[in-house]
Amino acid sequence: MKRKAISLLSGGLDSILATWLILQQGVEVIGIYYSTPFFDIEKAKKAAEFLNIPLEIIDVTDEFIPILLNPRYGYGKNMNPCIDCHAFMIKKTKEQLKKYNADFIVTGEVLGERPMSQNKQSLKIIEKYSDAEEILLRPLSAKLLPPTKPEKEGLIDRNKMLDIKGRSRKIQLDLAKRIGLKEIPTPAGGCLLTEPNFSRRLKDLIEHQKLISKRDLELLKLGRHFRIDMVKIIVGRNKEENEKLLELANPEDIIIKAEEPSPIVLIPQKIENEKILEIAEKIAGYYSDHRNKEKVKIKIKHGEKEKELEIEPYNKENFPYKPI
Repeated sequence: MKRKAISLLSGGLDSILATWLILQQGVEVIGIYYSTPFFDIEKAKKAAEFLNIPLEIIDVTDEFIPILLNPRYGYGKNMNPCIDCHAFMIKKTKEQLKKYNADFIVTGEVLGERPMSQNKQSLKIIEKYSDAEEILLRPLSAKLLPPTKPEKEGLIDRNKMLDIKGRSRKIQLDLAKRIGLKEIPTPAGGCLLTEPNFSRRLKDLIEHQKLISKRDLELLKLGRHFRIDMVKIIVGRNKEENEKLLELANPEDIIIKAEEPSPIVLIPQKIENEKILEIAEKIAGYYSDHRNKEKVKIKIKHGEKEKELEIEPYNKENFPYKPI
């Protein structure tokens, strides 16, 4: 009997183990990774390589932003709309079943591992919202949940599924060791929306900006962020971040750089407020290696226009701002 499944592969430990369990039953598995700025795609690639399965990467950022801004079932502890997110991804995966001629969907969800999104009620909500009740298999907790269609029809041996419950990861860690997984990733692949610092920046962005793009979300991951009278100022922290800030900059942005060595300072919007620009210039001087000088040379670029000037940088005694 030819059987095929699609696994939502985040690159987290649970999704790896769930996929492995299905592979052990001789089922052909295709991994799908839904790309947004909140996960590390490299983890999913490593997971697919370890499992020796193909991985399809689908960027869903534009579709996901409205869900992020207004989740039907609310947020978790931070800015993580886990129920809405899981349901969205499973619904998207159901749409892919025909394309791959697949029979069912696999996820790494564990009953009770997360109090908000993985209790029995939440799992039922996800099934109903995604319209995938009969074909959604959660191998790590399958024995504790009602039998699914692939189990009933004999596509999957239910006895070879697990009955993991709760927040302890002992069973998962033991299984990971047994199957030879040397690097142990986090359960869900490390979603940035669960992190307090990133969530704080995201809240600030939502409060000050009506339209939010993928670029705005990518910028949240970089540098130190300051909010001065509605204007965002971003300061790179190292060479890699400086390069990424330049890659994400567009012609309307203002780029400020003090004499070397110094970071890139990006204002990711068009502004005409000279006072804010002066503050950004002084911040650029402060984060350069020349903050103790009375004067610092800086360059300001706005589109094709570029100018040089000398400014008085902030110093440790008079720096008045705290990063978001």
